[in-house]
Amino acid sequence: MKAFDPLMTSFFKGRLVYFIAVIITMMTGLASRHFGVLLPDFVREHFGDALWAGMIYFGVRMVWINRSRELAMMVSLVFSWAVECSQMIQTPGLNEVRSTVLGALILGHGFLAMDLLRYAVGILCVYGIDRYFLRNKKA
Repeated sequence: MKAFDPLMTSFFKGRLVYFIAVIITMMTGLASRHFGVLLPDFVREHFGDALWAGMIYFGVRMVWINRSRELAMMVSLVFSWAVECSQMIQTPGLNEVRSTVLGALILGHGFLAMDLLRYAVGILCVYGIDRYFLRNKKA
């Protein structure tokens, strides 16, 4: 079992960085919603969605740690855009899920084209953070 200890340590250590990034991003996004009245209009309008997409990116990196950052960026973008486009589907079952706090946070309520841009910007920002700041923290 001792032969696997360095491998297991490396396996979990790299993922831990991204798990912490997911938690911090999630908490920041929730805080931007909760304390929105205290924030400048631009921040209140745009940061929550950008942070949500950034959280998705960090989650993808946590799961696929040995894949490229660029792949994580593309998967995150496609996933985020798919969730946004799914908001055009208004069925009673989906609307019931969206009426819950968790459902609203994950699925949103209504399609907004501007959200597609917010997601892209959020993912690009956290990709930059990952590429230039987190890359050496995993080793």
